[in-house]
Amino acid sequence: MKEAIKWAMNHMPKSDDQQLGVMSLPNVAKARFFHSSFPQYSITPLDQLSGMAAYLGLGGLYVKNEAYRFGLNAFKVLGGSFAMARYIAQEMGRDVSEMTYDYLTSEAFRQEFGQATFFTATDGNHGRGVAWAAHKLGQKAVVHMPKGSSKPRFDNIAKEGAEVTIEELNYDDCVRLAAAEAEKTEHGVIVQDTAWDGYEEIPSWIMQGYGTMASESADQLRQVGVNRPTHVFIQAGVGSLAGAVVGYYTNLFPNDPPKFIVMEAMAADCLYQGALAGDGRPRSVTGDLRTIMAGLACGEPNTISWDILRNHVSAFVSCPDWVSARGMRMLAVPVKGDPTVISGESGAVGMGLIAELMENDWDRELREAIGLDRFSQVLIFSTEGNTDPLKFRKVIWDGEYATV
Repeated sequence: MKEAIKWAMNHMPKSDDQQLGVMSLPNVAKARFFHSSFPQYSITPLDQLSGMAAYLGLGGLYVKNEAYRFGLNAFKVLGGSFAMARYIAQEMGRDVSEMTYDYLTSEAFRQEFGQATFFTATDGNHGRGVAWAAHKLGQKAVVHMPKGSSKPRFDNIAKEGAEVTIEELNYDDCVRLAAAEAEKTEHGVIVQDTAWDGYEEIPSWIMQGYGTMASESADQLRQVGVNRPTHVFIQAGVGSLAGAVVGYYTNLFPNDPPKFIVMEAMAADCLYQGALAGDGRPRSVTGDLRTIMAGLACGEPNTISWDILRNHVSAFVSCPDWVSARGMRMLAVPVKGDPTVISGESGAVGMGLIAELMENDWDRELREAIGLDRFSQVLIFSTEGNTDPLKFRKVIWDGEYATV
């Protein structure tokens, strides 16, 4: 018997919504300008799954495909790189608009700024992005990974020249280790997408970096005749990506925002637990946080994102691993005529959940509560490609995490 999906509608009291401004349109425009200065930059595809939409009974289904981001197979580099640029700009007393790729790789910059060491904790994608950006910009990176991290992800980070370790710690404890080491290091700084009291500035910059992806998706939807998606399904670990996407689209459509549905791995469903409690205070999940959705295996929410999510999300959904595995298979073997989307474990949970909601009567209550029907124009984000080839084959070829 497969484990059931759990969900909670958002009945939390609203806050004063002070964090929504983090994802203002001007802030996101600065991030997108910065990323576009990189020679490796290109807009990642928005794959239109017309056949899948018709099969499931939706008006439209669109997948923002981050497997092509900077050649790194995941979106995470957007956040780390922009946070590094904003940190450097602040240290130099300059505006981030001056921190173009050409300047940051110039001899003049090396003479003016020198070198910093950027510390981070990661399951793989974020650390690879920080390591890549540090390498490209002539900076140092130290990356700590939690126990159970895969060797391919470790190797990809090491290839970028970072100092990288796998610790006998869970993700949240790796964050604490990285923060402690940064504090003891001259010109050391932690670049982490989770926020806590006293550490809010860099996580807010990381969220703005993620806004580049959301901004691209809005432009691409308009190009195919969809002015505004009716529904945005977005996955969450600490919630930084979710807060970035929800914040951006709420600012873009302040009078008529889409319905937002946040999805988590059941083993690390801290946002769902907060929604279930219903009092507006964040909750944490402890333990090993074991899930195939490694990028979502985070037990402590980003406090900035939490504030955005509690004010603007319609439903929080806790997803067993089979939901993501099914999504991976559906995207990799599409309906005839649709593009193939190679999506990793943390990228495919939206596809799996939407299929479950549209096909099965026992999920009708949630489907009806969020108004998902044949008129819906649905946006999802495949946040990573095949970042763990062995695990990917076990799911796609061998049917691991079957739905029966």
